Amino acid sequence: MKSRLIFSTLAFCAIAFATVSEPRAEPLEHFNSILAEIDKQSDFGTKDFAATNSVVVYRPDKAPETIKAQVFRRDYKSQFVIVVLDPSYKRGQGYLQADENVWFYDPESGQFSHTNLKDNFQDSDTKNGDFNKSTYAVDYDVTAETEERLGKYDCWVLELAAKNDAVAYPFMKIWVTKDSHLMLKAEDYSLTKRLMRTVLYPSYTKVAEHLLPTRVIFIDNLTQGNRTEVTRSDLSLSSLPDSLFTKSYLQRVNR
Repeated sequence: MKSRLIFSTLAFCAIAFATVSEPRAEPLEHFNSILAEIDKQSDFGTKDFAATNSVVVYRPDKAPETIKAQVFRRDYKSQFVIVVLDPSYKRGQGYLQADENVWFYDPESGQFSHTNLKDNFQDSDTKNGDFNKSTYAVDYDVTAETEERLGKYDCWVLELAAKNDAVAYPFMKIWVTKDSHLMLKAEDYSLTKRLMRTVLYPSYTKVAEHLLPTRVIFIDNLTQGNRTEVTRSDLSLSSLPDSLFTKSYLQRVNR
């Protein structure tokens, strides 16, 4: 479960050396099926999932801030819970997705407020939905494809257009390895197709039959110098109690 499949680091400068080839006349339906494969890797079905996330937020005008959080998921019910452990002044803050709602809990006030998957997590460059399973096949259609070499990997470069307004970004471009269909890079675009965010996936690990990213780098393309790095550890597929996916759990977890 802990055996690692580590990709060579995708340094920011390496992206500039990718070589692009001419578009291929492949049926786009084939590439839609690749989206389903990506989703399958992150969907644990009837198994529960837990991990510890270290979220390091970099801002050019201040020291980096590290946010440590536990993440619990029950994918077949579309439920997740996030509990902030550090820093101390944020300890006990939490997020709950249940019954198609996403709630934020503030232990200082003891109140819940409604949020959503498109909101930023703890003022970082990540979205709440980035900690959930992916749903690319449900939310996007592939509208174009090319081939590109990213570092030492031959990739499909797929352009995506949203099928609904539930997603954070209406347009995306993703780099997927040809052999194993792992995502190495993503670019997120606004409705006017302005580049908003770049996401890099430099390392993966195997959990049961799933390959999951263990380090993800989120780069803010609107504010120079802003980026967030997420590292996942303590990955587990052990069963979790039903009571964990409730508001009452967040209210009592850090008492």
